[in-house]
Amino acid sequence: MSTGRGFLFGILVAVVALLAAIYTAAQRSDTFQQAFAILPADVVGHFFASTLDDQSGVPQALSQWRGKTLVVNFWATWCPPCRDEMPAFSRLQQAYAAKGVQFVGIALDSADSVRAFSERFPVSYPLLIGGAKGVELAGQFGNSTLSLPYTVVLDQEGAGRLLRLGPLTEVELDDFLRQLTDG
Repeated sequence: MSTGRGFLFGILVAVVALLAAIYTAAQRSDTFQQAFAILPADVVGHFFASTLDDQSGVPQALSQWRGKTLVVNFWATWCPPCRDEMPAFSRLQQAYAAKGVQFVGIALDSADSVRAFSERFPVSYPLLIGGAKGVELAGQFGNSTLSLPYTVVLDQEGAGRLLRLGPLTEVELDDFLRQLTDG
């Protein structure tokens, strides 16, 4: 094997190893962070003081969900893991609505893309257009890399109970919500 081919082979192996490590880290279910004090009250207050347009262009005050257990999912139509978890989120929205749980999707995407997506794949919870404000909110909730999907759960008092970078399975979130709402 020539030196050039050996070098390229080494680079290929390193890239594959790096991708495998990233994938494995994203798949780990122990990335939950519960009852963390790193979500200051002013961040939560700023969130609830914000208004984002829904996919029809109607402004929605996030304060309308204050007092509920709120599952906020930052997502985009171009993000396959985001799209994959949405049917489970819809089922969980229906299952936990009577217990005061509300899901809200904040799209870091265009209104046109979100409208087209929701026409094709309806969900049972509000989808809001994040724009620059959505990026700011995701960052304040700890998503400094703006990677997606990113899910935040606030309890009824507005305390941060979960931050999750990467996809959530239906079983994981169901277990978490069951503990949160039954406790």
